Amino acid sequence: MAALLLLVLLLAISGGSDAAWCVCKSDQSSAALQKTIDYACGAGADCTSILQNGACYNPNTVLAHCSYAANSYYQRKGQVDGACDFSATATLTNSDPGGNGCTYPATPSAAGTSSTSTGTNTASSSTTSGTTTTPTGTGGVLGLGPSGTSSMDGSDGGLLPKAKMDSLLLTILLSVLAFSRI
Repeated sequence: MAALLLLVLLLAISGGSDAAWCVCKSDQSSAALQKTIDYACGAGADCTSILQNGACYNPNTVLAHCSYAANSYYQRKGQVDGACDFSATATLTNSDPGGNGCTYPATPSAAGTSSTSTGTNTASSSTTSGTTTTPTGTGGVLGLGPSGTSSMDGSDGGLLPKAKMDSLLLTILLSVLAFSRI
């Protein structure tokens, strides 16, 4: 009976929505946020929505564009741990940051598949205090992106996408229960 109660508790804790968004922190400098945009857009994020006339171009701020780019990168990398750090300029939230016709993908499947960057995926120009900065799209800035990982797709065996973590925990629990009855 205790094992069944433990199983139900584990499923209740790990159940629920996988919806999570990566957003840039408002207390970061515009230069740091711009570096995050450059990195994310050059490393696989789909930044077409923050181009001028794109669905997420407005508000035309570095913070808004940074959040969209960081979230696209995070989702396309399968929500792996570390994919929403960008040298501490971004953080995870369970609150949908979209609005005004702009839809932020909330899951890896909604973000589409990750693509290898060719350096041509650039974000919009961002206006800050009267100056316009344009991302280079050349692969970003060294030191940005996930911290402490060697790959973002889990191919190095060190990372599991969030969606697979529940399956792993359930498998471990069932194994423990099965072996405890032997």
